Amino acid sequence: MGVKGMGRPPPGATDDQKPANKLRRKFLHIKRKREKTEQGLKRRYGFKKEEAKNPKLKDERLRRNIPLTLDRKRVWDEPDNDTEETGLGWSVDVERIKRAKKEEDDELNRPLEEGEDDSDEAESDNESIDSMMASSDEEDEEKDDEDEDSGRGRKNSSLPTATERATSPSQSTRSTNLSLAPEALAEKFPSLFSPESDKPPKVLITTGLHSTLHDQADILTDLFPNSVYIRRAEHRHSHKFSIREISKFASNRNFTTLLVLNEDQKKPSGLTMVHLPVGPTFHFTISNWIEGKRLPGHGRATDHWPELILNNFRTPLGMLTAHLFKKLFPPQPEFEGRQVVTLHNQRDYIFVRRHRYVFREKRDTEKAVVDANGKEMEGAEGIRTGLQELGPRFTLKLRRVDKGIQRASGQEWEWKGGMEKSRTKFQL
Repeated sequence: MGVKGMGRPPPGATDDQKPANKLRRKFLHIKRKREKTEQGLKRRYGFKKEEAKNPKLKDERLRRNIPLTLDRKRVWDEPDNDTEETGLGWSVDVERIKRAKKEEDDELNRPLEEGEDDSDEAESDNESIDSMMASSDEEDEEKDDEDEDSGRGRKNSSLPTATERATSPSQSTRSTNLSLAPEALAEKFPSLFSPESDKPPKVLITTGLHSTLHDQADILTDLFPNSVYIRRAEHRHSHKFSIREISKFASNRNFTTLLVLNEDQKKPSGLTMVHLPVGPTFHFTISNWIEGKRLPGHGRATDHWPELILNNFRTPLGMLTAHLFKKLFPPQPEFEGRQVVTLHNQRDYIFVRRHRYVFREKRDTEKAVVDANGKEMEGAEGIRTGLQELGPRFTLKLRRVDKGIQRASGQEWEWKGGMEKSRTKFQL
């Protein structure tokens, strides 16, 4: 005798319950998955036919379907009049501030047209106060309407989406304009921003005590032009030179920068950069170190001075870091070598790459070169660029900026990382 309620469902009922048999459950899952895939393909093919008839639908879809990444969710500090003097911890867009100040100056210096006087400005101020009071009442009414709409399950289409509020996708790939550095930053670090310091660099590279990274240090001498590597040893008959003493030694011999390569478990773990003769000192951590000979299809670098590309350094701290890297490379590269060093900042990680480039004709199977808006770039029709990575490949992350050249690291610092807990706020 069967248990009540455990019989089979009637033939007309929906089969939402899982079958008891394992093989039947498997076949049912495969059947549902195939049906779902077929529906998706049918829907996409339908969209494709509609877009073929109306190209505006495709442009609208591409404009709307933009992935919402952390770069697009980036938030900024609100700039004020004292932003440039408050230090390096401000996450503000220098170019945006410069543009806003220029617009204000242009508006103030704009000559008055006929019929304009100060009384008009007073009347406009009164009208703006009245409009603000009216707008506040309208905003309250709109909030009430939005609350009622949300209660009924409807969305207000007039509100901008998160994708629309985010920055442009081209913001993360544009080159850095070094001429936009704040004046207060240039006054605080004159050795990095003075035009007289634009001379060919001379870099001294060394390591920590008892280091085994001699091959990696030799690779850095190949990356940075006009650099030399001196081993730093320690035994009972030698003097333990500090970073401060080595900096004084290098400064007396006309070196412009001191690089100290640190290691952990016989792998590069950090890089200390000291701008001579008086600092500041930058502390970076190194990750994902890959030598050039381990890269697939790598090439061999020549002795030509490379070009330098600095991408996405936008804050005052980013401008300071970009000027530091600028001092490591000659101001006049040798273009016949066709070598370029790229330092791309993304989410406060600096990706270091070195390539050799060549210009060639575009093949029929290749797409045209487009700009940030997706349109074909003018002047590059029928031209493509081939890249060959030379190495080394590694990633830097700025941890601290010390004042001057200290006897012990970390005594006095200009900026220190790790204090910002928001994932959407970046310092560079």
